[in-house]
Amino acid sequence: MAVSKTREKCPICGKAADELLRPFCSKRCADVDLHRWFAGSYAIPVTEDEEEDERREDDGKPPQ
Repeated sequence: MAVSKTREKCPICGKAADELLRPFCSKRCADVDLHRWFAGSYAIPVTEDEEEDERREDDGKPPQ
């Protein structure tokens, strides 16, 4: 019985992912992704509460 696998797409170029380099299709795309991490292109968005930061600075303790 043949099992059909859906091929993942490379997140950089969209080609089918290589089994050994998954999720990338090539070493080049893996290196492009690594460079993006090093350059700071990827970031997790964070919203800071300015009042909370000020309270921490005033007493040195986190708010309750």
